Amino acid sequence: MSLIELHVARRDDLDTIENLMQFYLYDFSEWLPLKLAEHGFFSIQTQLDYWRKPATKPFLITVDNELAGFVTVDDQTHLSGAQFNLGYLFVSRRFRGQGVAKFVVSALLSRNPGQWQIFHIDANQPARRFWAGLIPLLTSDLYSVHQRPIDGYPCTLYRFETPLQPAAPGHTASPC
Repeated sequence: MSLIELHVARRDDLDTIENLMQFYLYDFSEWLPLKLAEHGFFSIQTQLDYWRKPATKPFLITVDNELAGFVTVDDQTHLSGAQFNLGYLFVSRRFRGQGVAKFVVSALLSRNPGQWQIFHIDANQPARRFWAGLIPLLTSDLYSVHQRPIDGYPCTLYRFETPLQPAAPGHTASPC
């Protein structure tokens, strides 16, 4: 049994998230034509504007007090009426398959009641299987599925509403 925690990221945590973004992009390079720069890192521009947006909510994920990944919620939606978008979700490979991502998504949905959009690039088969299994469970089968290109890549988008619930504390913990 592991203790999974979701911590609201502070300003000084943003460098950590930017560092973890390299691993996120490494994983995505299996499905997108991302290239390493000469210095051996993926060329990404610091996303200060993204982090400064009031609607962007970054979180660090820990498992048994060890950094395990990050997740963001934002308002960059592609479906009409959606308020929230799961911007990024990264769980380090060591912690995959242990219920970490499922816990994190469930915690975020309960913290942010309203109209949600979650999407994945269709070429990402692990994400396709994960979301196709999790969305029906978390929404009691009350969701819609949409197919459309985002940034030129075929994507599957899920749209659903989460009910108003009591506010969650500053971080959420759960045994895994």
